[in-house]
Amino acid sequence: MKSKYILPLFLLVQIIFYKILPFFPDFIEGFYSNNLFVRISHFSRSILGKIPFSVGDCIYAVLILSIIGWFWKIRKTWKTDWKDHFLKILGKIAVFYFFFHLLWAFNYYRVPLYQKMEIKREYTDADLLAFTKRLITKTNEIQFKITKDKNKKISLPYSQKEVFKLNLNGYNNLAKEHSYFAYETLSVKKSLFSVPLTYMGFGGYLNPFTNEAQVNDLLPMYSFPLTASHEMAHQIGFASENECNFIGVLACVKNDNLYFEYSGYSFALRYCLGIWKFKNEKVFEALKKQVNPGILKNYQESQDFWKKYDTFIDEGFHFLYDNFLKSNNQKDGMESYSKFIDLMINYYREREF
Repeated sequence: MKSKYILPLFLLVQIIFYKILPFFPDFIEGFYSNNLFVRISHFSRSILGKIPFSVGDCIYAVLILSIIGWFWKIRKTWKTDWKDHFLKILGKIAVFYFFFHLLWAFNYYRVPLYQKMEIKREYTDADLLAFTKRLITKTNEIQFKITKDKNKKISLPYSQKEVFKLNLNGYNNLAKEHSYFAYETLSVKKSLFSVPLTYMGFGGYLNPFTNEAQVNDLLPMYSFPLTASHEMAHQIGFASENECNFIGVLACVKNDNLYFEYSGYSFALRYCLGIWKFKNEKVFEALKKQVNPGILKNYQESQDFWKKYDTFIDEGFHFLYDNFLKSNNQKDGMESYSKFIDLMINYYREREF
């Protein structure tokens, strides 16, 4: 067999293999997520965590420039040697795909968190309404504790680097209840690509090759702890977006810092209100009247921020990411972000905030 066919065939073998993996979540959980990945991620964060800038973003920048350079170089031979060029592209994708899974993405196939934590996923409208009202009471209480004025929006008194460090407190407290949420060796960075990320409609991302959590440093600061917490959940091996929203909220609300609690509770409340706006406008309006105006001002701050960068670009990237998630064992795609409310309602069914 000619060597140029080996890597493209390897890609095909990988695709077939990843279609079979969903049938073996216990194996992935035991062998990879709780074993091999723990070692890989700890090594990556230990080496790169102390570097003040994002190494992963630098690698991506070099990679993008290399790809552009390669396409420019072969522009005159694309028609005549298209087959060889196409095989080279497939070969490079095969290598990328292999390391993507080895270093992080096998976590897409682990045991779902609701099974691990024995949390039900079903809830009724009555459950959602009761939970939303509890969230309103709690978020109002924290907002007023901080500002002493229900009309004043929350402004975070910390720098972004301070937020990254303070997030560890919430994870430490959470790990006392559930050891599998333990987070060690901080490696959270402000993304060098924050402007492109904003136009793409993303608050952050995990670099699966360096295990650095990248956070969009242009975000409104009241929500910054939650976004960083979400990306940290990806770092410790949770791939599902709804699970990372759930873990991110828990790590914030279990923080000893009121500003971080506010970031978590206000995030969950915004999603609950969004669900009611879709389900029942009348109920939504009645619930909205119970929310302190200062909280609504923070929500407006977020809305104005994203509106400023709203173009066709984010729709295109959301479409691509939706399909990316679906191809990686996340059947709900982009909708999975809101599915964390299922977990929140049932987790707090018999717990106090």
